Amino acid sequence: MTVHIGTSGWQYRDWRGPVYPAGIAQARWLEHYATLFSTVESNAAFYRLPERRTFEAWAARTPPDFRMAVKASRYLTHILRLRDPDEPVGLLVDHAAGLGDKLGPILVQLPPSFEAEPERLEATLAAFPRDWLVSVEVRDASWDADEVCRILQRHGAALCLADRRGPLEPRWRTADWTYLRFHQGRATPRPCYGEQALATWARRLRDGWGRDAEAWVYFNNDHRACAPSDALRFAELCADLGMDVARTTDPDAVTRPV
Repeated sequence: MTVHIGTSGWQYRDWRGPVYPAGIAQARWLEHYATLFSTVESNAAFYRLPERRTFEAWAARTPPDFRMAVKASRYLTHILRLRDPDEPVGLLVDHAAGLGDKLGPILVQLPPSFEAEPERLEATLAAFPRDWLVSVEVRDASWDADEVCRILQRHGAALCLADRRGPLEPRWRTADWTYLRFHQGRATPRPCYGEQALATWARRLRDGWGRDAEAWVYFNNDHRACAPSDALRFAELCADLGMDVARTTDPDAVTRPV
């Protein structure tokens, strides 16, 4: 299994010091981040879709092996609630294509109060290019249905696995790749993850997806710089289990929160 590990975003005030040395200007944080990890999940498009030239600039500022996952616009997911997806998906595709071969998966995160609308999900996934990796994060129990699982399988879309103080349901395998988001751990200091939780997830990926699968893993617990520290430890645990971990740095490059 190949595992790409990074964080959800790279610009957080808590990271000045533990992650970014004082002498590095904030405008150069992406370049420094890209020396630590080979992937990042960009949340910028969720709030306001960057221009294509911004995606092109991000691609130019990062090394050849770097990949950027992109979170789809909240206009598509939270305002339209997947109605009439062709135009917002088309805009996202046009702009994010500026990343070129540095484009990673697209994350479609649904609102927590959005009840299942399988037909809308089907239309949304159909609007993306067939060769793009798309993951869907559901947050209402009504989506835990066989029909939804079949739609994801039909489009080769991965159900986003999620952990918020423990694994969330459902946990289907719907594609030959997967996407995992760590939102909040139970360890001290909060919201960090403890050794047992990380080790359990590493084994779950290895045993549930197998040698030939690909996993994209992002830590969204950014407070106190828990995310980068947890991500580097998770990379070690995956490597210890024989997984092929995409480039990460020495864990000592990031100060562990206390």
